[in-house]
Amino acid sequence: MTKQYTLAQISEFLDASLDGDASHCIEKIATLANAKETDIAFLANKKYRAQLDETQAGAVIISEKEAALFSGNKVIVKDAYIAYAKLAQMMDTTPACANGIHPSAVIDENAQLGENVSVAANAVISAGVVLGDNVQIGAGCFVGENTKIGQGTKLWANVSVYHDVEIGEHCLFQSGAVIGSDGFGYANEAGKWVKIPQLGRVVIGDRVEIGASTTIDRGALDDTIIHDDVILDNQIQIAHNVEIGQGSAMAACSVIAGSTTVGKYCQIAGLVGINGHIDICDGVMLTGMTMVTKSITEPGAYSSGMPHTTNKEWRRNMAHFRNLSDFKERIKELETRSSQKTVDE
Repeated sequence: MTKQYTLAQISEFLDASLDGDASHCIEKIATLANAKETDIAFLANKKYRAQLDETQAGAVIISEKEAALFSGNKVIVKDAYIAYAKLAQMMDTTPACANGIHPSAVIDENAQLGENVSVAANAVISAGVVLGDNVQIGAGCFVGENTKIGQGTKLWANVSVYHDVEIGEHCLFQSGAVIGSDGFGYANEAGKWVKIPQLGRVVIGDRVEIGASTTIDRGALDDTIIHDDVILDNQIQIAHNVEIGQGSAMAACSVIAGSTTVGKYCQIAGLVGINGHIDICDGVMLTGMTMVTKSITEPGAYSSGMPHTTNKEWRRNMAHFRNLSDFKERIKELETRSSQKTVDE
């Protein structure tokens, strides 16, 4: 049976003001465009203000500044998007990653499991592993030797955690994440690649979330470190010996090359490429497709990706780009002539 919440309960949970029927029941959250009478919607983007007139939502979460725009049941808050996020947690119906210890799970006799640990079907827990209380290990996961996972952390299906990895408390790993794989370390001897064993670890703090199919390589000698409260999207590559500071966020398909340090509270958009052996200070924002080739020492927003254009215009611009050196020489020549003319006058 679907669980229902009254608007009175929702308003109390959000510490919000309610204008409307406190007894009205809500079953789920929906968009303004698709909401029904038993749904609650939210307005967090001014682009959707026009939908307030047509929405069939039983109630709308709305900011104090925009409350007058809607005449129906409304939950009035300071920030509608934050309120939506918190309400989504309250109404979350996501099942557990695992329930109990499945008979097909392989758990080494030398592993240590805390209270209320769950391990799903076909998961493998190796020797020396320590799992804290309330850890959930999803189906098909692998946890390598001597790895430690803090209490309340969840691994969805088919997450691979290599040996000697240290993971903090209340972390979340989406399916297919790989933690502690070898960094890309090789030496070239007369055209032949000589593999360098990666002897460091991966150390992950508390409340870190890792997206699906994201890879974090272990350090070559020192550790790869992901600090507390970092969030990483899907299909990200974090190379060996990278360090990411507390509270930083990184969107899908971005990559960080080896031995780079990213500061605290940085925001890295999708398809960003960050060079190795550089430092990025706290509070940096990198917009989509930015290529970072040298250290950033001042906080702020940085960009380098080019917006799309028609193929015809792009080809014309590229032709100009190829001739920049010629343009530069011609400008220098004109400047020299102009200077000489001024002297002669």
